[in-house]
Amino acid sequence: MPNVKIPPVLRQHTDGATEVSVTGSNVGAVLKGLVEQHPDTRAQLFADDGELNRFVNVYLNDEDVRVLDGLETAVGETDTVMILPAMAGGR
Repeated sequence: MPNVKIPPVLRQHTDGATEVSVTGSNVGAVLKGLVEQHPDTRAQLFADDGELNRFVNVYLNDEDVRVLDGLETAVGETDTVMILPAMAGGR
């Protein structure tokens, strides 16, 4: 079962878990499975239209899914999906 690494900003919505095991055959299904287990993550991950929020970066085994097949990127049983909120700001 793929693991999802949870960033600190989302851990308040996953009961403090740093990783969550979720079934799914692609990145989108895994993230939707995460939302099913932890509904409060939905607003952080997805926009109203069901697409990823623009400030959320998702990696599959250290590879940005945007350069792969996006949410349709296939996920294997031993893969790791990492959620990284985009950082902005500075001077």
